[in-house]
Amino acid sequence: MADLTGVTWRKSSRSQGANNCVEVAVTTDVVGVRDTKDRAAGHFTTTGRQWSAFLTAVKTSRFD
Repeated sequence: MADLTGVTWRKSSRSQGANNCVEVAVTTDVVGVRDTKDRAAGHFTTTGRQWSAFLTAVKTSRFD
């Protein structure tokens, strides 16, 4: 697991204060993703290319 200590985590502006979403941290090497309501559980990382492909799939309703 990549060390993301000190990075800025952000969550979607569409979450509207809810604690049922994920947070994302983007670095030059990896994209980290963690559960907002259980931050202590850790995070997973992926490459920027994989993250971009995932977002494209979500935006085009591939998982609906």
